[in-house]
Amino acid sequence: MKKVLFVCMGNICRSPTAEAVFTKLVTETGKSREWVIDSAGTHTYHIGHSPDTRSQKTAKQRGYEMSHLRARQVCAEDFQRFDWILAADQSNLNNLKRIAPQDGHAKLGLIQDFSSQPDWIGEDVPDPYYGGQDGFSDVLNRLENACIEFLRQNR
Repeated sequence: MKKVLFVCMGNICRSPTAEAVFTKLVTETGKSREWVIDSAGTHTYHIGHSPDTRSQKTAKQRGYEMSHLRARQVCAEDFQRFDWILAADQSNLNNLKRIAPQDGHAKLGLIQDFSSQPDWIGEDVPDPYYGGQDGFSDVLNRLENACIEFLRQNR
């Protein structure tokens, strides 16, 4: 079984969107039994809350369902449980590095490290709250791209 955890700050926009996108991609390939897919936040702001309504609306317009997801915080067990822990941005990657055991650092990376767009590799998935409705679309575009490439590389 392959296990991936997507992480952002509050687990209500970028990381649940990545979880929804990747889940649909894996399901469409008929490989859902081969994957464990989850998302979490590095902060406690929104534990138990559903994803932001603007994230849900944008995702739903492209066929992604995420209304059932609930925010949670990254926990110590995640570093043992998951093969990949992919952060939405450098700030969250730095937070993960601070709390990860030393042997967990090799599992950490940026989601966009898997982008097929050269300009996006190593870049942050931008916080959608600063880009209005277009910010949520931009986030989804970047996450779709990175998730497609991540799945292609890890089939």
